Amino acid sequence: MQLSSNETPAVTLLIAAYNEEDVIAEKLENSLSLDYPVEKMQIVVAADGSDDRTVEIVQSYADRGVELSYRPERRGKMAAITNAMGKARGDVVVFSDANNLYSANVIRDLVAPFSVSAVGGVSGAKTIIKSESALGESEGFYWKYESIVKEAESRLDSCVAISGEVWALRRELFVPPPDGIINDDFFMGMQVIKQGKRLVYAPTARSYERVSPSAKDEMERRARVIAGRYQAMSLASKLLPKGKPLLNWQIISHKYLRVFIPFAMIGAFLCNLLLLVFPLDNSNHPGLHLSPPINLSLFVLQVLFYVLALIGNQFEKQHGIVGRILYIPTFLLNSNLAALIGFSRFVTGRQTVLWQRASR
Repeated sequence: MQLSSNETPAVTLLIAAYNEEDVIAEKLENSLSLDYPVEKMQIVVAADGSDDRTVEIVQSYADRGVELSYRPERRGKMAAITNAMGKARGDVVVFSDANNLYSANVIRDLVAPFSVSAVGGVSGAKTIIKSESALGESEGFYWKYESIVKEAESRLDSCVAISGEVWALRRELFVPPPDGIINDDFFMGMQVIKQGKRLVYAPTARSYERVSPSAKDEMERRARVIAGRYQAMSLASKLLPKGKPLLNWQIISHKYLRVFIPFAMIGAFLCNLLLLVFPLDNSNHPGLHLSPPINLSLFVLQVLFYVLALIGNQFEKQHGIVGRILYIPTFLLNSNLAALIGFSRFVTGRQTVLWQRASR
């Protein structure tokens, strides 16, 4: 498929939905209102395993062109997507979830980069809907940071982090992940790169999503993602592209090294504690600066950080400046605690490919 810069290719919008009766109608209305030629856009909902009213609601949109891919057994999101791909007719497939809404220009902005033949996949931008909660503000800040990183990666070669609820690829490049893959979007993105194509970032293709209902729900989501990261590391020989050292460094630094941050935090705390018990004699080692009172000052700052994080977890709904002050350390602590939980689930094999839908 070779596109000109102003062409509108046939697109399949594939929406994964498991027991989403509360939001699927709003999602479909949003999808049907997107600024893209109706005759060029196919909408398919993959609702495998849903046992609420999701299927019934999707079927009520059949007269407006919405198609349903459904099997009663639940085998996980990727199995549902793979099954639905059999219905896809578009040259470009856009992957979405049921709980996010698109800006009107999303499809146009996602397909525009495909005018360059070297581009095989395009990731849009995840945007957290502004809320008064400190959790929402922290999550929003995190995704703004991610956006900056992705733009820089795209300029170098490829962006290696895909927002699974708003990304597109050429249909002929789709490679179904094998059973047991946790982070399916990362696997599919790496397959695009391994086929010699680029993944690029389209920051104006925005998807809007509400923050997780609670810090506990957000930790559960992150733990699943981190377990998938460790799985991806174990499959590095199969996933990393050959002969592209710069791109491999982007993948390792962005996707792999981050999971070791909690171990570095534990190491820093223990080393600081040891320096309190066995302080250095600065007179014999003038180049060392962790002798008293620096060692005590650093330890007090670390303890203060963890105390604020624990307090922040107790006052999760606190708004305003107090909420921000409390929740920055809380967000960092919870994120890295989730990383440890994800590591534990990976090494014990307890992380399932079935995703748990959070209450909304």
